[in-house]
Amino acid sequence: MDSPRHHKPRSLSTSLFFVVLLSTNLLTFFLSTTFYSPCSLASSFPAATIRTTLTNSIPSTTVSHDEFKRSDATKDLPPEFLAFTSGHSLPLGFNSNLDSDTIFPPVGSGCTKYLDDLRRFMMYPANGSCPDDELLAQKLLLRGCEPLPRRRCRPAAPPDYVEPYPYPTCIWTTPSDNSVVWTAYTCKDYDCLINRKHRQKGFDDCKDCFDLEGREKSRWTATESHGGLDFTIDEVLATKPPGTIRIGLDIGGGVATFAVRMMQRNITIVTTSMNLNGPFNSFIASRGVVPLYMSISQRLPFFDNTLDIVHSMHVLSNWIPTTLLHFLLFDVYRVLRPGGLFWLDHFFCSGDQLEKVYAPVIESVGFNKLKWIVGRKLDRGPELQEMYLSALLEKPLKNSW
Repeated sequence: MDSPRHHKPRSLSTSLFFVVLLSTNLLTFFLSTTFYSPCSLASSFPAATIRTTLTNSIPSTTVSHDEFKRSDATKDLPPEFLAFTSGHSLPLGFNSNLDSDTIFPPVGSGCTKYLDDLRRFMMYPANGSCPDDELLAQKLLLRGCEPLPRRRCRPAAPPDYVEPYPYPTCIWTTPSDNSVVWTAYTCKDYDCLINRKHRQKGFDDCKDCFDLEGREKSRWTATESHGGLDFTIDEVLATKPPGTIRIGLDIGGGVATFAVRMMQRNITIVTTSMNLNGPFNSFIASRGVVPLYMSISQRLPFFDNTLDIVHSMHVLSNWIPTTLLHFLLFDVYRVLRPGGLFWLDHFFCSGDQLEKVYAPVIESVGFNKLKWIVGRKLDRGPELQEMYLSALLEKPLKNSW
């Protein structure tokens, strides 16, 4: 190594070069940080990369209740909506289960997309009576405002409410008209609902369901399916060891006749339903079984690997966007325990759709096929070439993950 005394002094040009280089780099850094545009970044990198980079590089912060309410993004939102959805500090401070000292109550992503309806829904006297607005609430929910925000008011109720019939009378007895708030429905009593199939023109969901002396009386009562589309409950239960089907879910279960049939076999079924021009949830509850007011878009509110059986008749069909249906089927798989059953009852679509679209979608989820019966759907005419699929599917008992 040369000793220091042998070094020659640096020339003026060399020193100037380093000064200019340093100044240029500092200027570039200043401009890039001051005039940074997320649009230019987004055009150069995939969105997932951006999200990962930002998540890993920016420290997490909690926006206070007051800061949230003052932000431009919330200036048009109803005060009661903000009072519910803003971050709320936990009275006892940091909670290790939440990994936070603040809790943010959830609402559906669609709530703020329909501000006029949201304002109407959240306009009420706090601690007073809620508006009689079931139609508005259901409209918001079906548009993606699910879950709806909670409200600090008392819901509309029948002025002369009548207690339900006791069990087992309640199962097959039409409840009192005074058990329902009828404002949201075309019919204003149960007589109208029971006879609307004969008296009213046009389509209504499950139009004859409220007639407990009609078709509902014979649903799932057969003892044998004879290889057809109409599986019997006892045939389905016979595929598992006795007593191992105990709890389950019926998706879009009308007036819960399936749940009633299963209750008579000591099996508890929760029934999801909307109130599409009829008091389905009130009627289900009047029969002594549990209604769950939710749409098919909502994640099923059950933990993984817990239910013994999930059933759905007619509801899961080709009116649902295919990607959404795919997510839903995986959600059914998620909540079923290993060895649990998914009874897909009369899924309908056109003939070519079944082979090209829906069979591959269903098969991709990973169920074992216990029964798979295809038949023609003729109620709207043979020219439509519609098909039914009834399938009994099993989540694998081993290696279901």
